[in-house]
Amino acid sequence: MAVHGSSDVLVDELYETTHQLRQFVESRLRIGGASVARLRAMRMLARAEHPLRMRDLSEMTGVAARTATAIVDSLERDGLVERERHPTDRRAFLLRLTDKGEQCHREAEEVDRLALAEAMSALGPEDRDQLRTLLSRIRTATS
Repeated sequence: MAVHGSSDVLVDELYETTHQLRQFVESRLRIGGASVARLRAMRMLARAEHPLRMRDLSEMTGVAARTATAIVDSLERDGLVERERHPTDRRAFLLRLTDKGEQCHREAEEVDRLALAEAMSALGPEDRDQLRTLLSRIRTATS
């Protein structure tokens, strides 16, 4: 286990588990040319009712504008996202998934679903309920 240096070993274990889970999913997505960051961006674009501005995507994914731009640039290079001029703000572009991007998004979501199912397979229904309850208590205490 990596040492994070908190004063609570349980917090260290929670961070380590989260990090390990992300790496596990990332390794599965990488096989198909995706990543967690790219999937999150495609997910937001796919779920949006209308094309998004870069700022909207940055806020929705919780990443810095510069990071969102780098992700969108790579998605655009791969033909998965297209930019179009904003109709009323000449400084802004609107982002949308291309047909290829929608297909890639569906495939990446399935890889993500299968990877997470595999990772969580060690937990039975009661374990899952208990973990959700405990995590909810932490979120409540920190909100």
